[in-house]
Amino acid sequence: MRGLIQRVAPVLQLTRVTGAFSAVANVWFVIVWTRAFEQEPGTTQIDERSIWFLLAGGAVAALGLYAFGAALNDILDAKRDRTLRPNRPLAAERISEEIAMSVVIGTLVCAILGALVLGAEAVTLTAVAAIGITIYNVAGKFVPAIGLPVLALVYAGHMLAPNHRLVFTLPVWLVMTHAMVVGGLAHTMEHRVPRLSSRAVLFAIAGWAACSAVLLAHGTAQSHGAGIWPSWVPWQAVLWIGTTAIVFSLVCYRRVRRLGFNERSGEKVRRYGTLWPAVYACAWLVGAGKLTSAWPLIALLVMGVLGMTILREAYAMVEDPIEFRR
Repeated sequence: MRGLIQRVAPVLQLTRVTGAFSAVANVWFVIVWTRAFEQEPGTTQIDERSIWFLLAGGAVAALGLYAFGAALNDILDAKRDRTLRPNRPLAAERISEEIAMSVVIGTLVCAILGALVLGAEAVTLTAVAAIGITIYNVAGKFVPAIGLPVLALVYAGHMLAPNHRLVFTLPVWLVMTHAMVVGGLAHTMEHRVPRLSSRAVLFAIAGWAACSAVLLAHGTAQSHGAGIWPSWVPWQAVLWIGTTAIVFSLVCYRRVRRLGFNERSGEKVRRYGTLWPAVYACAWLVGAGKLTSAWPLIALLVMGVLGMTILREAYAMVEDPIEFRR
């Protein structure tokens, strides 16, 4: 068993598969939300195809794109990781660069194939998101004033892939904003270079504001004047989303207070931040009174948390195996 884990673990670590379920949750949310509300103008695929077929295609597309970005990041950062993060699969030479490149190509192909289930527009948005991920990994993360808005835009674009005609775009805006805030906090706490200066923060906020205006205006245009919060969306959803946002803030505050404002707490914030979009997705549906529709996302959240816990223990068993003394 340990031998199997040793062979599989480097690929799982390379693709950061433990955090990919939130990317799946973002895509699933748009599919489920569109099917749950007749006021949402769905695509032909969402209207006519089986919900389980759509969820399967969305999962493949989301997993593929997330793994593509993670693997590409490790390939581009391999040289620096040998000094700063020697435990990464490529830096520790537990996986070759050839295999890593094959993973990048294979995951991108999977993302495109999964998007085909959702329609031609989904394929286009997935390809655009892949380009955005490449731009972020090649240059954006080294220029946070540009990289943070690009990262937020990638999240929004990929989330809209199943239904680019979504009327209620506030959930997409929330995930986009969440991604940018978490990325900025983690960048600062991990003391990454270049540091976030006041000018860079202002520039990033300006980029976020421009993206927010375009996204919300797009939703308003699709709603034919119903505004950013259409009348058919229950206001109780605000309470659920507000509560989940407060809980996230408290969890992060508790960790920072306990560990200090340092790299370790930054890693925790990034990990919780990766998890939380799935929590938001469940909160939106439950708050809107669509508990029955929310079950696939609730199950995904539970499975994701369990999977993260199990894989973390498996990685620990490989990197620091338990030995018995005689």
